[in-house]
Amino acid sequence: MTSTTIDITNNDFDKLFFPKAIGVIGVSPDLRGGTFFLRCMKGKFKGPIYLFNPKFEGQEIYGYKIYSTISDIKDSIDYVILAIPARLCPKVMEEIGKKGVPFVTIFASGFREVGRESLEKEILSTAKRYNVRIIGPNCLGVYNPRGGLHFAFDQSRKAGNFGGVFQSGGIAQNMSQLCVSYGLYASKFISIGNSLDLSPVEFLKYFNQDGYTKIIGLYLENLRSIDQGREFMKAVKDCNLNRKPVILWRAGYGEATKKAILSHTGGLAGNNKIWDAVGKQTGSCLVNNSNELAALASAFNLTHLPETRNVGVIGIGGGSTIEAIDILEKFNLNIPSLTEKTIHKMQRFIPDVNTNLTNPIDLGGSGIQPHIYYRTILALDKDPNISSILFIKDPERFGGFQDILKEIGFTGTDLNREFIRYVSKAKNVSTKPMYCVMLKINEGFEEYKSRYKFKMKLLNKAVPVFESLDIAGMVLDKVNSYRKFLQKQDKFPKN
Repeated sequence: MTSTTIDITNNDFDKLFFPKAIGVIGVSPDLRGGTFFLRCMKGKFKGPIYLFNPKFEGQEIYGYKIYSTISDIKDSIDYVILAIPARLCPKVMEEIGKKGVPFVTIFASGFREVGRESLEKEILSTAKRYNVRIIGPNCLGVYNPRGGLHFAFDQSRKAGNFGGVFQSGGIAQNMSQLCVSYGLYASKFISIGNSLDLSPVEFLKYFNQDGYTKIIGLYLENLRSIDQGREFMKAVKDCNLNRKPVILWRAGYGEATKKAILSHTGGLAGNNKIWDAVGKQTGSCLVNNSNELAALASAFNLTHLPETRNVGVIGIGGGSTIEAIDILEKFNLNIPSLTEKTIHKMQRFIPDVNTNLTNPIDLGGSGIQPHIYYRTILALDKDPNISSILFIKDPERFGGFQDILKEIGFTGTDLNREFIRYVSKAKNVSTKPMYCVMLKINEGFEEYKSRYKFKMKLLNKAVPVFESLDIAGMVLDKVNSYRKFLQKQDKFPKN
């Protein structure tokens, strides 16, 4: 079965992502079912929201009146959320079709994932007859902060440039909130569940033309057919060649996971080697979990692509710099020697005591001084052997370091603020992408507060922040692989 029976244009999708009116079928006063979606969107969606349930006709929830059926409404409705048991969906889909609703999200589970494929076929047949497009079943539908559409209680109202298509509603919710902690905001997220009708292909084509979307994240468990797989590969490659990087988290590498996928969305996970080949052929970046997806999207959002795999590293101790080499080289990154000119330049402001000016650079005790970090970053930025700069910092120690600075004559210094100020100055004049690894050494309220403040301020200055060298290594590996893909296609550097 293919899911692209009717071609969708961006103008058609406007009714899905920016509906003038919404219907929610299956609400109840106890806040279950469709009322969940109403609670997520009340006060955010500016148009009318119509509620339906014949059992509670005439009652109100949050000031919204409940109607018996969708035929009771004279006005047009662009988008309906169908939150009723699976067995009732075919009959209600008929009513939705007669009403002329173009898009429906089916929230219910209990379809092919439990062996009820005939129920899916019945619903799809009705939808095709009335030209209704289906998101789902077994999904949450659309999150679009610009359009006031939400499918979680605490999703940000701030809109960004990160688009996402997810076969898991829970992961879609988690990603919409996790990405914010990486300085990233959603353009539009779609939870597609079993993808009976609309598939990742249609949404990839939409994102490729969408002016709001610059980075695309996918969580996939399976595709429904070989034909859909071919269309998927073309759509992914087109996005990547358009410099809209696609980050693919493809679940199902383990045998236990494959069994879970069969019971979740009713599909087969597929061959692992095939998916690896898909990544290489299409230029998409494969990741293994939500943190990797969010971290990599953050890097694409905040920095430009490095020209080579050569990394300059600023460390905070001999042991940590050796650890950095081991981890970064594991991700096929190079830690090249610095030029003599760069070393001589740093010798002017870094004492030759407890320091190492080769790459990685160990600043020793000088590393507690923000202006030293600033001058070191600028020196690396001018070195022709370096294409990206990775600096390691431990903001949870700022309190103790401030006491030391007071003892040597520096009074009234807020190290957190000063490091942000100097790193921001370096960012403003540097030509090479910069990344920060913010190590966690101790766990406590004050330590957490210092790390959080440092991270959020750096993200606001467009510096990606990662909490481990492994995440940083993965990110640098993937952005360089994407750059290499673009080079092979004569798309880098950008004309």
